[in-house]
Amino acid sequence: MVEFLLAALFVTLVWFFSTGGILWLNRLPRELHQGAIVAAIPAAAAAFCGHLVAASETGPAAAYLAFASAIVIWGWHEMSFLMGFVTGPVRRPLRADETGFRRFLASAGTLIHHEIALALTLAAMAAMTWGAPNQVGTLTFALLFAMRLSTKLNIFLGVSNLSAELLPPHLGYLRSHFRVAPMNPLFPVSVLASVALLLHLGAKAEETGAALLFTLACLGLVEHLFMMLPVRDADLWRWAVPRLGETEREGR
Repeated sequence: MVEFLLAALFVTLVWFFSTGGILWLNRLPRELHQGAIVAAIPAAAAAFCGHLVAASETGPAAAYLAFASAIVIWGWHEMSFLMGFVTGPVRRPLRADETGFRRFLASAGTLIHHEIALALTLAAMAAMTWGAPNQVGTLTFALLFAMRLSTKLNIFLGVSNLSAELLPPHLGYLRSHFRVAPMNPLFPVSVLASVALLLHLGAKAEETGAALLFTLACLGLVEHLFMMLPVRDADLWRWAVPRLGETEREGR
């Protein structure tokens, strides 16, 4: 139980502070963004090395190293997207005549380059550690990727709480691609899939790697629930973005 609680605390702290840190970096003046993303490249490279090294070990330390490495790699990708370097060919608001499948194509075009980059990274991480005893790093990145896809599809179909104020002004055009709705047909499927995954991981939670993934999946489920609850989850990040409310008004 102690090992599980330590793993849960570790994941929660990493999730909370890494998300806040990326949001803070993204609110730096635009002229500093290029330097920030370049400065983060050595950290991402070191994380790939950590991912490879940890894959050959099976102890708790290796599980933590693999998990942390995947988070750093994921964080670098998130910076590249939120800073506007890797998004998609569509960088404009949704047009009034873009409905149905045309809306899907336009919305997908706003972030398709980033999704491809994530998929290629996941493939590279899997190839690097294929057949290795420790797959925590690859599974962590795969879980993050799956949760991201689910989140984006739910936002596209419609959710009641968008938290669009977290978007920086230079990505303000994305707001028009979102939809506000009390429910959508994918959301219950996403929740049920998350619960099924939690039950699977929970049965193995005495293992450090499974405990790390279990906690991350819990946080992913909570983030999904926030999309439908009348609760502003963006308030969690006011310590990192003090002018969050002002930024929301500027982006309108």
